[in-house]
Amino acid sequence: MPTLLAVPNVSEGSDEGRLGDLEAAFGRGVTLLDRHTDADHDRTVFTLAGSAGQLTEALVAGAEEALETIDMGSYRGAHPAIGALDVCPLVWLDPGDRDAARTEAVAVATQIGGLGVPVFLYGDLAHDPGRVERAYFRSGGIAELWLRMEAGELRADFGPDLPHRRGGATLVTARPPLAAFNVELDSDDVEIARSVAAGLREPGGGLPGVRAIGLLLSSGRAQVSTNVHDPLAVPLGKVVEAVRALAAPLGARPHEAELVGLVPAAALAGYPEDVPMRGFDPAKHVIERRLAALTD
Repeated sequence: MPTLLAVPNVSEGSDEGRLGDLEAAFGRGVTLLDRHTDADHDRTVFTLAGSAGQLTEALVAGAEEALETIDMGSYRGAHPAIGALDVCPLVWLDPGDRDAARTEAVAVATQIGGLGVPVFLYGDLAHDPGRVERAYFRSGGIAELWLRMEAGELRADFGPDLPHRRGGATLVTARPPLAAFNVELDSDDVEIARSVAAGLREPGGGLPGVRAIGLLLSSGRAQVSTNVHDPLAVPLGKVVEAVRALAAPLGARPHEAELVGLVPAAALAGYPEDVPMRGFDPAKHVIERRLAALTD
């Protein structure tokens, strides 16, 4: 039976009591590889490893805990979100396991829908090209989601026809590994970060498969927050150099970076030494090395 990963993202980034309960729930019967918490984003990303069936049980247990502990009515995070369990991708590492990941993702979506949470399939599982991107569902936030669902414009793939009163909705997919990667600038000007993000995004003529937004952190630094959909074709060093080129005419440069979760080893090829990744440990944050350590 193949080993798959799951990367549930929850809309909580500061309450350690809640996060401990969520970690225990998501970790039931599977291996917790990583937990990345960000108070500015008000978001925590868990990385889990397990077999088909095991992951479904763990993810549903985590979804139940998220519904009990997170109220989206009070969400104020900088990261776009529409759900307590906001995003729940199943990840295949070997292309031969793609179908297993897709099957597991649909099983997860079905059971979360049974909890009274509308579930939308995106990415590789979207039934319509317009629903591929997460931004399609998140546009306007939770308030706009309510309006779109009440009007019948947006229908869930699983679960009820309206958002959960506390938990909102959940986005589910199956995909290969991506890189969630943030680059902080030596600037406090969020408009510079937004301009860089616009130029970095694939739809804006930037790097293939890159999604990006500009944010201002509580530290006072502007941040370019990205998702790199194919970090083998577009390694993180290439992202940093693109940020450098876009920021320079605006009087800024990359200062420090941050990896959220784990990446394949090839994603680190050619990474520049002058932009350190805060807290990065190859033994913990490179997928191949982390999984190999489990069998040592």
